[in-house]
Amino acid sequence: MTDRQTQHPDRSASQHGSRRRRIVVPTVVFVVCAVLFALPTWTVVFAGAQWTSAAQVVGTAVAVAAFLALPTSMYLGHRPGPEGRVKDAWARVGDVLLGLVWIAFVWSALSLLLRLGLWFAGVDDPVRSRIVSVATAGIVVVLALWGHYEAMRTPRVRHTTVRIDRLGARFDGLRVVLVTDTHFGPLDRTTWSHRLTDAVNALEPDVLAHVGDIADGSVGRRREQAAPLESMLATSARVYVTGNHEYFGEAQEWLDHMESIGWNSLHNRHVVLHRGDDALIIAGVDDATAKGSGAPGHGADLPRALAGTDPSTPVLLLAHQPKQIGDAVRAGVDLQVSGHTHGGQIWPFSALVRLDQPVVHGLSSHGSRTQLYTSRGSGFWGPPFRVFAPSEISVLTLVAG
Repeated sequence: MTDRQTQHPDRSASQHGSRRRRIVVPTVVFVVCAVLFALPTWTVVFAGAQWTSAAQVVGTAVAVAAFLALPTSMYLGHRPGPEGRVKDAWARVGDVLLGLVWIAFVWSALSLLLRLGLWFAGVDDPVRSRIVSVATAGIVVVLALWGHYEAMRTPRVRHTTVRIDRLGARFDGLRVVLVTDTHFGPLDRTTWSHRLTDAVNALEPDVLAHVGDIADGSVGRRREQAAPLESMLATSARVYVTGNHEYFGEAQEWLDHMESIGWNSLHNRHVVLHRGDDALIIAGVDDATAKGSGAPGHGADLPRALAGTDPSTPVLLLAHQPKQIGDAVRAGVDLQVSGHTHGGQIWPFSALVRLDQPVVHGLSSHGSRTQLYTSRGSGFWGPPFRVFAPSEISVLTLVAG
């Protein structure tokens, strides 16, 4: 058998798998979009409300147009390829539609409870369905406006005290400020970035940590939005680790950029703070997706990050995803700080996040020594909305045990 004959079955299987993906992926996207749009349309436009024919036609036309626009704009705005203004414009349209339809779907589903209550109260159609229709539409509009305000506002400051038994007395009261998941992207948030910097500097951090997902896009494309990071100040250290979004192609570029503006990029390495005879190790590891991304030399490696350190010295670890806590527990890390979850960003997405991550937000304990603080994040990804998941600048005050 020739080499060509030997390789032919593999090529055939690969081609078959590729064809299958080209069919399956669009089909899944179509079905998901259809479900997301169908329930709100049925709830608001039909469902026994007996609106006029003209109203039903207009409502259906709007829903169909949005249904077609969502996958189209998401593909054109987020597909791999050269960055540019047109791509960002499509991404903004797709992100807004995605956020709106998710809010509409969730509250259309919850409106079934109102419908049931009205039925028990003896309210008949079309009055019952019209009440549900108007209430659902009103709630969606209010939540969308409020959610957009929450996404675009300067993050709230959230203070948490963390007791660390091994922390030296000279580090008692150390203020660690976290910013994470800034996600500078298609929606220009340069002004927001300056406000974030002012808020951080007002806190006068000892240690300032950016725990990944700086931006969606290259340094060249997002440089202006990220520029205020250079002006963020800390008295002892400014440290950064990669998030999963850096591994869409620009991880090393962002690591190098942060070094160039005065931050310590903790690419599986550490720095040590000293106060008299006391010391604190600040270590950082690549995101959990780094190894699978194919980026040369990348992949979370905590033993490498801690190589050469004194095992008796307390460790503050930066790791983008909370689920990296297992490695931290095994290494005896005292405190891991993470982001990634956005606190769910748009309720009740937090329930889905919980399926993948051990914690959605806040301080938690793991093992006999290790604590984990998970930030809701300072920015947002994609849809410019935050519903029941406020952004935050996290201030951790470390207290000696």
